[in-house]
Amino acid sequence: MDLFKIVFSLLFLFHLGLCRTQSEVLTVDVHSAKDLIRSSHRYLDVRTEEEFKKGHLENALNVPYCFFTPEGTVKNPKFLEQVAAVCNKDDFIVVGCKSGVRSLQASVDLLAADYKNVKNMGGGYAAWVENGFTVKKPNGETLPIV
Repeated sequence: MDLFKIVFSLLFLFHLGLCRTQSEVLTVDVHSAKDLIRSSHRYLDVRTEEEFKKGHLENALNVPYCFFTPEGTVKNPKFLEQVAAVCNKDDFIVVGCKSGVRSLQASVDLLAADYKNVKNMGGGYAAWVENGFTVKKPNGETLPIV
């Protein structure tokens, strides 16, 4: 019984710490993200390579946060290592995915790894497209979405 209480307490504290970190992530809407990207922020797209190839923001960096497998979603075990290959911990980064869920999780991990200037793009690529902002398509064209 005491072991159960200890394990439960540790899990609760871990969860509490994770929630606190998620609440510390600054989420910006796509309009603010667009302004940030125009100024000096890098855009880190954490969707899968397949999703990225269908369309993405111009000059986006693609480092998948997770992979979709027949067994389910699997977190990319080399995510932080791959981000470190393309971004410095002092870079200003806007993180996006399809809808804003994976990018929030990726932002939590980046902040925990001492990246200092990370913002999550709420609504993700879907919101970007819905707002008619420019995207780069597979054939290399850069198009405003109508």
